[in-house]
Amino acid sequence: MNGIEAHFRLDWPGFTLDVNLVLPGRGITVLFGHSGSGKTTLLRAIAGLERVPQGRLVVAGAVWQDMNHWIPTHRRPIGYVFQEASLFPHLTVMGNLRYGMKRNGLVQRISLEHVIELLGIGHLLDRKPARLSGGERQRVGIARALAVSPQLLLMDEPLAALDFRRKQEIFPYLERLHGELEIPVLYVSHAPEEVARLADHLVIMEQGRALASGPLTETLARLDLPIHLGEEAGVVLETVVLEQDRAWHLARVDCAGGGLWVRDRGLMVGERVRVRILARDVSIALAQISNTSIINTLPARVTDLVDEPHPALCLVRLDAGGTPLLARLTRRSASVLQLAPGLDVWAQIKAVALIT
Repeated sequence: MNGIEAHFRLDWPGFTLDVNLVLPGRGITVLFGHSGSGKTTLLRAIAGLERVPQGRLVVAGAVWQDMNHWIPTHRRPIGYVFQEASLFPHLTVMGNLRYGMKRNGLVQRISLEHVIELLGIGHLLDRKPARLSGGERQRVGIARALAVSPQLLLMDEPLAALDFRRKQEIFPYLERLHGELEIPVLYVSHAPEEVARLADHLVIMEQGRALASGPLTETLARLDLPIHLGEEAGVVLETVVLEQDRAWHLARVDCAGGGLWVRDRGLMVGERVRVRILARDVSIALAQISNTSIINTLPARVTDLVDEPHPALCLVRLDAGGTPLLARLTRRSASVLQLAPGLDVWAQIKAVALIT
């Protein structure tokens, strides 16, 4: 009852949107895919900006549209964030926020004070948009979308217009949305970094269809999907900081398969952090090796192998005590090691990236 059911069929010349999705009612769902895969069209259909006669949309048990019922966009309790903030230039930041509040009616799911604190824009309230940086404008745009006190927040590539520095500036605020909002967020992106940092649930889109939909770690570890991430194929793990090695500026984080050492960036013991392990940074040995510079090794079992698009390579899926891992190897290495499902091995992890 708290989730989202989206069923849409839309036929255009040269493009068809055909999706049947059941999405969680909390956290960030990332719609991921290349340009033209249908991500934004799906988002616009959910917003009601794209009329899909053969569509059905249910949000938290309420029917927003079906064959006999249609709630227009202006009556849907949504906030929408575009690539460009599109603020009213003649209004201050506070004026823009108050304009957004006109739509919230009597339902107050999130207070304006909380929105301002969440996006860190308290010191910008008296400024007009011309005096804001690109990152500040986008934070205000997100705040304005939240000021309507939405039941659902839609974000269409909100970082696409920002340079690398501004993206890094805004990431912590998006992560706060991830941690503190009770409402679901649908976030369109084609950037693997945004998927790794923000997603709880991942939908992979291609040619108007959802190839996969599921929790982030499980979906990233599927062997029929990594072609869509290419060199970025790998897994993202939710971990907890167990200890610090202050002498070497390292911290050990815990996952189901054991401990992993990462560079310490001022982490606190007990803190929950995400780590990312790319397939290209995992190698496989048949026995544990002690005389090596690699400090992260985990016992694992081979669960599956698939050939990569390049004929020299293959991708191996491992289960390290309940933690899924991917390893990209040459097919020659896989043959020499006689890798096959069920074989017990050691995963040697050359790099573990702390996502901050």
